[in-house]
Amino acid sequence: MALRIAEEAGLSDVGRQRHTNEDRFYESAPMFAVADGMGGARSGEVASQIAVDEFKEQDAKAGGPEDLLARIAQSANRKIYELAQSDESHAGMGTTLTAALVGDGEISLGHVGDSRAYRFRDDELERLTQDHSLVEELMRMGKLSPEDAEVDPRRSIITRALGPEPTVDVETCTYPAKDGDVYLLCSDGLTGMVPEERMAEILRGRSSLEQAARQLVNDANASGGKDNITVVLFKLADDEAGGAKVSDTLSGTEVLPAQPSPPRDPSGDTVVIPRPQATGHRPQEPPPDTRHPTPPPMAARSRARWPLAAAVVLIIILAAGGGLYAASRELYFVGTDNNGLVTMYRGVPYDLPLGIRLYTEQYESSVPAKALPPRQRAAVLNHKLRSRGDAVDLLRSLERNEG
Repeated sequence: MALRIAEEAGLSDVGRQRHTNEDRFYESAPMFAVADGMGGARSGEVASQIAVDEFKEQDAKAGGPEDLLARIAQSANRKIYELAQSDESHAGMGTTLTAALVGDGEISLGHVGDSRAYRFRDDELERLTQDHSLVEELMRMGKLSPEDAEVDPRRSIITRALGPEPTVDVETCTYPAKDGDVYLLCSDGLTGMVPEERMAEILRGRSSLEQAARQLVNDANASGGKDNITVVLFKLADDEAGGAKVSDTLSGTEVLPAQPSPPRDPSGDTVVIPRPQATGHRPQEPPPDTRHPTPPPMAARSRARWPLAAAVVLIIILAAGGGLYAASRELYFVGTDNNGLVTMYRGVPYDLPLGIRLYTEQYESSVPAKALPPRQRAAVLNHKLRSRGDAVDLLRSLERNEG
């Protein structure tokens, strides 16, 4: 069945507790995207704009849809990273990216971070993406229930984003599409404020996608509007009437009228946990003589505008107070130690300022990292977060093979 885009809508709003809007979106059939910037004023908005601008540079018919979406994200990642490295005013910036490409009877998604894609079909709303976040990792490991995850203060910590690293792993997938499907791309300013049940209710009762988009944003603001809110909706229909609908390209310029914001204390903003400068570039394949586990792109979702001193103070409080630090004690990963041996660490592979590490060495194996074949070494030392049992099993397997 040939499908066309019968209706679409895109809206972005600053919310009620932010000074600027660092969200951006792209709306030009057959491609749609939402990017949620981080890194503070003049940084997050720059990163998200680079991400959506990259869609204008690509041919939607060039190569397979998943490959195309991955290529767009990786190209945007390089540009954001290089700008952040060359311009100190943009240091630490990054962005999420969730994008959709409508094909012949199917829809492909490219995803990095905690913005989301949903499908509304037969009056039911289904999430199509998984957040790249610490809370999502804990849920997958059975350490956190979905109900607790909805209110967990660590929801703001994402484990993957465009910009913090020279390369990025883009999650892609393809789903069959059918007549009547409605797809929703959104930033966490919506999902953090509006339950999925309410989102489905709004889509069921909509008079149009534009009305639904406005209602979703209004509900997020009515619940507090703690973050920027961006919504992109499009509906598919059987193409009996002719070719695909032609629409103007929008890239985050369609916004709701500004709403009065209540007085707020700047301290209500969250903080971007800065990446330690000493770690340098993280290679695709960790070298055998790595001295300390190199942190992955664990970027905190934030649009901070605090002085550095205040940010450091809050980071220390979070770590010492049991938020991020407590979460880290339930996770394990594999890296190398000072002797170049494959080693199990407890915590998350990240260094905070002032020399604070969120990991401790638990077990040093007898296996030198340089003894592993390159492909296996890259897979073992990728700092994937694991349960203790999985990490122990991996090291035991390596030691058995060595013997």
